Amino acid sequence: MLLVNNIEVIYNKVILVLKGVSLEIPDGKIVTLLGANGGGKTTTLKSVSGLLRTELGEVTEGSIIWNDRRIDGMPAHKIVELGIVQIQEGRMALEHLTAEENMRVGAYSRKEERATIARDLGMVYDYFPILKTLRNRVAGYLSGGEQQMMVIGRGMMSSPKVMLLDEPSMGLAPIMVRGIFEIVGRLNRERHTSILLVEQNAVAALKIADYGYIMENGRVVFDGPKEKLQENEDVKEFYLGFGRGDSTKSYRAVKHYKRRKRWLG
Repeated sequence: MLLVNNIEVIYNKVILVLKGVSLEIPDGKIVTLLGANGGGKTTTLKSVSGLLRTELGEVTEGSIIWNDRRIDGMPAHKIVELGIVQIQEGRMALEHLTAEENMRVGAYSRKEERATIARDLGMVYDYFPILKTLRNRVAGYLSGGEQQMMVIGRGMMSSPKVMLLDEPSMGLAPIMVRGIFEIVGRLNRERHTSILLVEQNAVAALKIADYGYIMENGRVVFDGPKEKLQENEDVKEFYLGFGRGDSTKSYRAVKHYKRRKRWLG
């Protein structure tokens, strides 16, 4: 369905951030993109969604294909109309609007009748019942978890075929993280929405993902079905928090690992 083919991304015409990144999001699947901060994960999402242009970035090599149609270079609002929507890191609530007004903004590009929009708003409330009780509250006064549910609901209101989720667990309590990920999984199963998930919480991401990629320094260094990532010793040690019995691993050892890149062998 969505193919990122060997792209390079440059900011301000001089800063090379992505270096030959390739990945694919099959129809109806959840794909997770893991890696340390600064690895290029958010830039990859923005390359797909068209938001790269707002930060003076551009795809200079390679291509992004959506159902046999090339979309790199298209304006962001046109990409949304195709059914690809990004839920940005940091929640990006319109704080002066109510929760319901925030979610209705997500339907701005749709041409359906009001009754259809109202039906889909009801669908969002079915997934997030707490938002129905908060629908008239000003968004700036919602908690972080409530805002995260609201912006996911806003994305759902665009009737997406692919949802690009950037760090949905950031700053949330563990119980809220579990709830968010359960709903993301339901959204995929029940609405057949394909999802590209960028997440620091690799354990939670791999519980719901079908396939995963790991990025370092602007490149994909490892990928495979989630079982392959969960069973790989290096992934377990450096991303899933399962050490090899040495709880005092030194920084020098970590640097040595980065030089060796064992999983590339």
